[in-house]
Amino acid sequence: MAQTLLTPGEQYRPLTRYIQSKLGRNLFLVCGRSFSSTRVGRFLEEWTRQNGVELVQFSDVQANPDYESVLRGTERFQAAEYTAIIGAGGGSAMDTAKCIRQFSSAAVPLLAIPTTAGSGSEATRFAVLYRQGIKESVNCALPDAVLLDPSTLNSLPLYQRKATLLDALCHGIESYWSLGSTPESRDFAGQAIRTIVGCYPGYLNNTPEGNAGMLEGAHLAGRAINVAKTTAGHAMCYQMTKRFGLAHGHAAALCVAKLWPFLLDHSERCADPRGRVHLERILDEIARCMGGSAPRSGAERFQAILDELELEVPLPSTEDLAALSNAVNVERLQNFPIRLSKGEIEALYQEIL
Repeated sequence: MAQTLLTPGEQYRPLTRYIQSKLGRNLFLVCGRSFSSTRVGRFLEEWTRQNGVELVQFSDVQANPDYESVLRGTERFQAAEYTAIIGAGGGSAMDTAKCIRQFSSAAVPLLAIPTTAGSGSEATRFAVLYRQGIKESVNCALPDAVLLDPSTLNSLPLYQRKATLLDALCHGIESYWSLGSTPESRDFAGQAIRTIVGCYPGYLNNTPEGNAGMLEGAHLAGRAINVAKTTAGHAMCYQMTKRFGLAHGHAAALCVAKLWPFLLDHSERCADPRGRVHLERILDEIARCMGGSAPRSGAERFQAILDELELEVPLPSTEDLAALSNAVNVERLQNFPIRLSKGEIEALYQEIL
């Protein structure tokens, strides 16, 4: 399904035209509590009030989308005749909105308004959900339209900026070398990597141009993982966020920084049916997207960006290393271009941490 991409435009005219033509007059807004303080949040509240459009807000959105919360949102959505859903916020808010539509089997349009630039959730058919603390992946339909408004990023804290840019960059890199990649997904991934590498200094400094570039880069990376999915970097990072309290993108980047050289050193073990020549060509292309001139320069450039951000690396115990190795996400690990043994995973965690 093709998505409609909206820009803020003058006085949010593209947004209001889309609401009037596609969304109807009874809107169910799924968002975090801070959304009403954004420029687009204030505009939506005022515009709907002035134009007789009902806007009901559901803000029971957890940092890690919770199954019970989604059920409460689904029940509330089904209690009235809503004509559309708007998911506004970070990945958690958009995943919650996608699940509410999926669980209610509602044939209504969904508009996504990302207020962070990392998860790419607005461009994927997947949603993350936690049931009794266990992470699940839910296959949903894509949002029908996306509003990319750089002003929503103005108040992001610096650590969140660092973590989200790394998450989006890892999405681009991992989807590029994924066994599930296609020419189309690699085109999205390449555009994403080049955009993020070019705009991240401005994004860290909260410039309008940097924010706009990062929103675009994260969206393109989301379109790439929607096809190719992520690989070992994401397979290995989830328990790191849980055990050490790291942001998701921070943990993913620590993993990718060590997996990339390992992949370069072991390309002869290629598990991609397209063959070793294909893999080595892909690694060369990724390096060029990063601004390098040879395959290894891509990994070096990535490590340089990570070093520049000066993020802490946790100190694990022996118990931590064993627990991390035993909890790797096997599904995402299978998308990696070479097969990793348990001993290699443990050794990589020792390098990462």
